[in-house]
Amino acid sequence: MGIILGVIFHFIGGFASGSFYMPFKKVKRWRWESYWLIGGLFSWLIVPPLAAWLTVPGFADIIKHTDGHVLRWTFLMGLLWGIGGLTYGLGVRYLGMSLGNSVILGYCAAFGALIPSIYYNFSPHPGKTTFSAMLASDGGRMVLLGVAVCLLGIFICGRAGMLKEKELPEAQKKASVQEFSLVKGLIVATISGILSACFNFGIEAGKPMAEVANQAWQANHPGQGNFLFSNNVTYIVLLWGGLTTNFIWCMILNARNKSFGDYTNRRTPLFNNYLFAAIAGTTWFLQFFFYGMGESKMGNGASSWILHMAFIILVSNMWGMVLKEWQGVSKKTKTTITIGIITIIASVVIVGYGNSLPK
Repeated sequence: MGIILGVIFHFIGGFASGSFYMPFKKVKRWRWESYWLIGGLFSWLIVPPLAAWLTVPGFADIIKHTDGHVLRWTFLMGLLWGIGGLTYGLGVRYLGMSLGNSVILGYCAAFGALIPSIYYNFSPHPGKTTFSAMLASDGGRMVLLGVAVCLLGIFICGRAGMLKEKELPEAQKKASVQEFSLVKGLIVATISGILSACFNFGIEAGKPMAEVANQAWQANHPGQGNFLFSNNVTYIVLLWGGLTTNFIWCMILNARNKSFGDYTNRRTPLFNNYLFAAIAGTTWFLQFFFYGMGESKMGNGASSWILHMAFIILVSNMWGMVLKEWQGVSKKTKTTITIGIITIIASVVIVGYGNSLPK
């Protein structure tokens, strides 16, 4: 039953992540950096401590008494993930929901399974798998095979994007994705996918905080398994890093584009713009709220991460179909993007299976 609940929680989280960009499409006459920052303030600053306050007794004391080394690594991974989050928004902006998410999350799934093991190769921890150990084990080699398959899937999706760019007139491409640009999109999507994987390691780096929350809960609830919300305390520190990166960059863009006026421009639908940006940001955070619940039930961070990515890819491509991002292309192009998506999902399954084997 715990595994089934874990899958359900991961699906809800994946649905939230695959859908969060949709409210941004309701924001009118604001520059990208303006609505991204307002949404981000809810994602990274407002909602995470509120969620922790509602679910984790004494969360502030847990952070206060956590070793500085743990806090620094968690924050650093948040900083790197923040760059990935920035370029995620740009990737979807240039490629659309379907192609953008497939490429970004394919990279994210693959590298999210590798980054912790590479780190532990240089900084060994008892009970943690190193990259060298992966190379020497069946499970590790299966994970690396999954990464290779994932990169193949990304290549196929990129090929579909190139076919789409050749087949559709500029006006039709802009109708579904207003700023479609394959080259810029693939560059930022690659950066985003690799750095976004740092979130998984940030969760791993912040595990001591989650373990304290879990132990406190288990002491008061003996025999009831793991605490569903233990990761909520980790998210606070991790997302401070993401906030730092995104805030600095959005301020730079506001200054460069002279868009500071967006926040008070009464010639725009201010209330609706703030509302939809807040909904987008809150929806984004819900992915990890439910991710933590799913991980507590499934008991495997790496497999949980892979499952989470798979659901996001499925949901985001559903939205891509709803938004008619592939309308008007040839059957060959539709078949190519379908094969690419299936290949990425297959790689996710392979990586997940590899993580279930001894390493």
